[in-house]
Amino acid sequence: MALAVAPVASAREGWPDTPLARTQALAELQTLNAELLSHPSATLTLERWCGAHHLAATAKIVAHRVQDADKLPPPDGRRLLGIGPHEPVRYRRVQLACGDTVLSDADNWYVPSRLTAAMNRQLDATDVPFGKVVQPLHFRRQTLSAELLWSPLPQGWDSGAALPPASGKPLAIPSHVLQHRALLYTQDNQPFSLVVESYTASVLVQP
Repeated sequence: MALAVAPVASAREGWPDTPLARTQALAELQTLNAELLSHPSATLTLERWCGAHHLAATAKIVAHRVQDADKLPPPDGRRLLGIGPHEPVRYRRVQLACGDTVLSDADNWYVPSRLTAAMNRQLDATDVPFGKVVQPLHFRRQTLSAELLWSPLPQGWDSGAALPPASGKPLAIPSHVLQHRALLYTQDNQPFSLVVESYTASVLVQP
């Protein structure tokens, strides 16, 4: 069962619509983006983020599987995974949550023949995050794209463009603020998973 994702307006309590808050929100986004880009496991990165920002009593990421979800790989998915048209591909959609806070919605297409039988059973039968299940592969991650889905500051702000004035209202933040697309590779450089991770507004924690 899917958990509720933060609404569009006032996605995190305490973010006022001021130039300072907008600047702080952008700094938070850029910091998380850098952390995700510098570590192979998004799950473990979110776990550290959860602990550092005290998002739950226990800093543990749990993957809530969205049951009966199915989606074909994207048009370039099989090419990226290095497989032919008939190679089986499994799809897993999860919400990564710390406590009751959903931090990421993740779409994952993976090649079961490149995992162990025990890994495939665990992925089929449990909600353990994918990154933790395949950790024994000592995989590496290649980021294909990292996109800010929302910027709290206007285009050209770093070149002197005026910042929006304080509105006296909560800062309106969309439900998803950052998206990564990545391939996971085994130690012998074989791709086995294509992931699209959409990070929710709940990753933003006001300093």
